[in-house]
Amino acid sequence: MISRSIKQQLAGGSEIRKMFEEGKRLKEIYGNDNVFDFSIGNPDLEPPKEVSDALAELANNPTPGMHGYMSNNGYESTRAAIAKKKSDESGLDIGSGAICMTVGAAAAMNDVLHSLLDPDDEVIVLAPFFMEYTGYIKNHNGKVVIVPTDDQFVPVIDRISDAITDRTKAIIINSPNNPSGVVYSAELLTALNDMLLTKDHVIHVISDEPYIDLAYDGNEVPCALKYIKNLIVCFSWSKSLSLPGERIGYALVSPNNEDYEDLTAAIAISNRTLGSVNAPAIWQKVIEKSLYAKVDVANYEHRRNLLYSNIIDAGFDAVKPGGALYIFMNTPKGLDDDEFAKICAGKNLLLVKGSSFSCPGYCRLAFCVSESTIINSRKAFFAIAEELGIDHRASL
Repeated sequence: MISRSIKQQLAGGSEIRKMFEEGKRLKEIYGNDNVFDFSIGNPDLEPPKEVSDALAELANNPTPGMHGYMSNNGYESTRAAIAKKKSDESGLDIGSGAICMTVGAAAAMNDVLHSLLDPDDEVIVLAPFFMEYTGYIKNHNGKVVIVPTDDQFVPVIDRISDAITDRTKAIIINSPNNPSGVVYSAELLTALNDMLLTKDHVIHVISDEPYIDLAYDGNEVPCALKYIKNLIVCFSWSKSLSLPGERIGYALVSPNNEDYEDLTAAIAISNRTLGSVNAPAIWQKVIEKSLYAKVDVANYEHRRNLLYSNIIDAGFDAVKPGGALYIFMNTPKGLDDDEFAKICAGKNLLLVKGSSFSCPGYCRLAFCVSESTIINSRKAFFAIAEELGIDHRASL
């Protein structure tokens, strides 16, 4: 018989994946142009040319041992290149030893939590948050402590402080945030650090940063390494280089972290014992050659604007995201997010319930879909509003 915990996970499943499968089913019935699937954050832009050029160069000019094992924390040359980039961004002296190359940010976070947690240690998460955090924490026998953000999805320092106990080992932050798209300010990061340093034990901040290169309206995401002492970064190129299927990322321990030596060694060991062994060899080399490339962020910003206009013009409410790939939309008053999701599905418009992110009363829509999907969905938003008796703010 399988384990009880896995049996519970199978029963719950992933709401995002369920909606993804529902989208496939509806498209077979109604056709792609008549189904508006905003459920999954799967980047649809192709990787930048630098990535394909690097991959072709490596494939056509292989070096001996290119596909072999390396140190558990990855190629020295790749880590050194990343360390220089992060040093330039943060103003810190970051060495290659701070970095462990991982199988995406998910593996990085599991490596970090495995390194930090004893049974029943607590990890604070800020709602709304990426639902997989719960599974990652429980993987390593930790306890999830949920702290709600304010009505603009900004963390509230006093709420976080009040949730800290002698078993609090870490807090996970995610900026730009999935699902809200909110970007945490330098002032907020400073205030968080100042509060944590008043506590009687070290509390690590795990900064989940897959969306850090996706910021809009001419803004940049503040570098958490500048502002937080006991920081550990978990990063993936899934979004910034459109490589979600390649599973390549890293964990980085701030040189200011009080547990720097122990943590860097522990993360490398965890990377091996959790089964990754090392990150994909060829993708480490591709990253090294295309480290400063980035997807067409302006394209995503344009689609954000289109989808946001559909939502607002039809009479709904949402906080306009400053980054990431999602809009977190309010459900209409009097409807819970499950009821609203069913009404939307009746118009072939698919989204993810806010309760999946521990924030009921909202729903998430991913705008990393084709522009035609967003444009064609406008009539669905207006039809849903009309069914619910909501006044339009603009014309169809």
